Amino acid sequence: MSYASDVKKELTGLLVHDGNAKAELSALMRMNGVSTLGVNQTVAVKTENAAIARRIYTLLTQNYDHVIVEVTVSEPNHISQHKSYGVLLKNQVDEVMADLGVDPFGLHPEIPARILNQVDKRRSFLRGAFLAAGSVNSPEKANYHLELFTIHEELAEQLRDMMLEFNLPAKIIDRSGGFIVYLKRAEKIVDFLSTIGATQTMLRFEDIRMMRDMRNSVNRMTNAEMANIQKTADAANKQVQQILLIADEIGDLDLLPKKLRDIAKVRLEHPDDSLAEIGELLEISKSGANHRIRKLKELAQMITNEEPYDLNKL
Repeated sequence: MSYASDVKKELTGLLVHDGNAKAELSALMRMNGVSTLGVNQTVAVKTENAAIARRIYTLLTQNYDHVIVEVTVSEPNHISQHKSYGVLLKNQVDEVMADLGVDPFGLHPEIPARILNQVDKRRSFLRGAFLAAGSVNSPEKANYHLELFTIHEELAEQLRDMMLEFNLPAKIIDRSGGFIVYLKRAEKIVDFLSTIGATQTMLRFEDIRMMRDMRNSVNRMTNAEMANIQKTADAANKQVQQILLIADEIGDLDLLPKKLRDIAKVRLEHPDDSLAEIGELLEISKSGANHRIRKLKELAQMITNEEPYDLNKL
């Protein structure tokens, strides 16, 4: 089961009542896409998620007395590889649809103000929207992404505005015959899940994200440390080669001025140490050690270029 499925499973188990239930149901009916069937104006809602079909059935039967609701199951076919579930509202269609503010013909996508006139109703509507047409990437992935899809631009804008009210900076993109309202930042996805009531899966998202970020941080630190070690080793090897070149040229390192002689011998004795460690052995600072090594490098360069040099002036 995907992470998005886990979120939806948790949401379909939440208890909601009164106006909040109708706000969620309004989004579920509206965004799953209702259609009218037959002369009796039966309304059907289709989904590939059995839990969402049960959710729609439960909310309809709990909030409207004497409604007749039927759930159907269609087996996979050449169009879809998954089972399809239909929720059919077989009576009181006009009354229920009007109460939920849903136009079964899709001509009027705007949401009536009474459906969203309280903060908790707006949370519930966003929950229904996510259940009906939402998805979220697993926090295991580097690409954090949560989205809601609708074919109506006006509805997409209303969803974005609702999310902005909860400090969720959603954006809209026109894609695949509809509009996607989306969030990219991990902490805002966490806030969205909390807003719609997905507490357990939100905490799981945070745990996985924190572990993943910590793992990445450790990896970055390890890589940086390894790079520094390699850089130190390469620099030390160059210094050893330069000192050996000088020794071969002048015959004896003892001919060097004392400061350069001391550091040259210590470097040869400790080829893997950093400059800071070499400095500690000589009881001088890292910058002092670096200055002396630079003098040896200049001498090695003059020898390589066959330039004249004076050991007494180094």
